[in-house]
Amino acid sequence: MSNLSPVRCDHSANGYNLDLLSIFGVLLVLISPAVGSYLGVLVDRLPRGEDSVSKRSACRACGHPLGLGDLVPVISFVMRGGKCRYCTAPIPPWHLYIELLAAGLTLIVVLLSPTLSILLVTVPYIWLLVGLFFADLIWFRLPNPFTLLLLAVGLLHAGVEPSLTLLDGLLGATVGGLCFWALRALYTAIRGREGLGLGDVKLIAGIGAGLGLSALPYVVLSAALTGICAEVARSYLAGSDLTATRRVPFGAYLCGTAVLVWYANALY
Repeated sequence: MSNLSPVRCDHSANGYNLDLLSIFGVLLVLISPAVGSYLGVLVDRLPRGEDSVSKRSACRACGHPLGLGDLVPVISFVMRGGKCRYCTAPIPPWHLYIELLAAGLTLIVVLLSPTLSILLVTVPYIWLLVGLFFADLIWFRLPNPFTLLLLAVGLLHAGVEPSLTLLDGLLGATVGGLCFWALRALYTAIRGREGLGLGDVKLIAGIGAGLGLSALPYVVLSAALTGICAEVARSYLAGSDLTATRRVPFGAYLCGTAVLVWYANALY
């Protein structure tokens, strides 16, 4: 991607050059904490089946509606000490983490995107992976609105990414989804219980759509190794045994490694 120059809008008649890539990059970085905040709303409400559009934000503990001063990304959490100002109940810290992660990853995408089209497609793709990461980590759920949007945006990404084509995206989505579906069916037939959710099938289709078929082995292998190491460490720290029936947020590991694979591709 490094051999492409940024998209520029030349207004030489007016005596200035307007760098659209830089302008949109700055705007996306500025709004990214707010996007992370809304991702937190979706992560909190979609698995509960709650309205995530028109329902007013309120404290989960006391039910008091939150004002604008309570909803400023990052700043409100820090200023309130991570507590509700009405009942002092603790606010789950992952709300802060998702805002910070969305902002940090947006900045990285802006710095690594060589064209405006790549920037405008890659940023929402990464945002969706962030939302799915937290949804699976917290709820062991991968909501359909997230996974279906990831598939659509992923195909757009494959269409504008110079190292990929739309065919690469379609192949990645199809092969990835079919392989995970077959693995899910085989595990259920042998063990008599579900070992891989349908959400994971849709997720890998979205990842394959955005990164292409050739990236999937790296994503899946890295996610499996990371997941094993993380779950073993978590069991050791908790003093518990790692059993075959223990629930593992594999989707979260897939999202994390997908971001890392995208980052590696963007650099090299």
